[in-house]
Amino acid sequence: MQGNRWVFLTLACAAVVLALTTWFSATAIMPELITRWDLSGSAAAWLTNGVQAGFVAGALLSSALGLPDRVLPQRLMAVSAAMASGATFALLAEPGVAGAIALRFLTGFALAGVYPPAIKLMATWFQKGRGLALGFLIGALTLGSALPHLVRGLGGGLDWRYVLAAAGAFSLASAGLSALVLREGPFPFAKAARIDPAQIGSILRNRPVMAANLGYFGHMWELYAMWGWFLAYTRAATGAGLPFTNPSLLTFAVIAMGVPGCILGGLMSDRIGRARTTALAMATSGCCALLMGAFFTGPPLLFFGVALIWGLSVIADSAQFSAAVTELSPPEVVGSALAFQMGVGFALTIVTIWAMPLIAGAIGWRWSFAVLALGPFLGAWAMLVLRRMPEAARMAHGAR
Repeated sequence: MQGNRWVFLTLACAAVVLALTTWFSATAIMPELITRWDLSGSAAAWLTNGVQAGFVAGALLSSALGLPDRVLPQRLMAVSAAMASGATFALLAEPGVAGAIALRFLTGFALAGVYPPAIKLMATWFQKGRGLALGFLIGALTLGSALPHLVRGLGGGLDWRYVLAAAGAFSLASAGLSALVLREGPFPFAKAARIDPAQIGSILRNRPVMAANLGYFGHMWELYAMWGWFLAYTRAATGAGLPFTNPSLLTFAVIAMGVPGCILGGLMSDRIGRARTTALAMATSGCCALLMGAFFTGPPLLFFGVALIWGLSVIADSAQFSAAVTELSPPEVVGSALAFQMGVGFALTIVTIWAMPLIAGAIGWRWSFAVLALGPFLGAWAMLVLRRMPEAARMAHGAR
């Protein structure tokens, strides 16, 4: 059975890639939607933020109810991916601004039943090498998030409806894959016997888990604001003189750089420790956030170079916060602890996604990303604090 774990990792990654295409499906076609639906800046932001808010609601509710620890993860993933598919297809009916935001909220709510359970599912297949395995899984999430930008960038004048239709179809395929193929591995976690909302209190009182969570929260302060607004940032840079004609393709490349970043982060984490790896990744990404403005109008090679390094480092640590929680939490609440971590982390992304266009309006896009550096610098400090705790020896078989 152990020999099949890489096969199941590949299948789980495919399921996550396909489902997560729905996340940024509207963001990738935002310029067209702004024109066609006459969207204000606030409404446009909430088409992205609606997904974040839905994910937060779904993750916190599932954590409070203990769903990830009471329902088989592959079943939860299948139902949730189908729901995300339906919500994405429904956008094709052009339900109006309020209806579209509600559908994006429903998409995020559904994806809270895909992402955390997928992490728990793959942890049942890997005790040794868990950091690398989860690195591949978060790399799949990254690729899925980037694919709508690739469809848009290569499609040129491709009608916006095809981007939504492709994302909906991919997520439906994910539901089928989860239902028919995925299953738990040889190292299942203990299952919760009953609904116990008080278990959130036990998560809050667990100092090493909360240190890992604080690192994750700093990481999330930066991540989705960068992903969500990089297309707008690049468009502003080209308007200011940066010689580049396909911002969508560059945005895909920057987000997709997270795939090798996640794999590299997984390899490093299993060898030199979760805390060291995450602190290094966050220090790198924070510095990139500060440097982007310096090359806003060129030279283009420096703009592209810093952007690609940022895309690699901004997500390289993400899987390792989840891996740490699976190692530091009591087995019967692992799924709920993961959902709690992600619920609060994604709540922070709502703030930064909402704030970025306001900051850009006040000071211009050039230096707007510098605000994002605060999160990873704080997160790096939190992970170095965790590294000094005795419980940190439980991570990565003693690699702190």
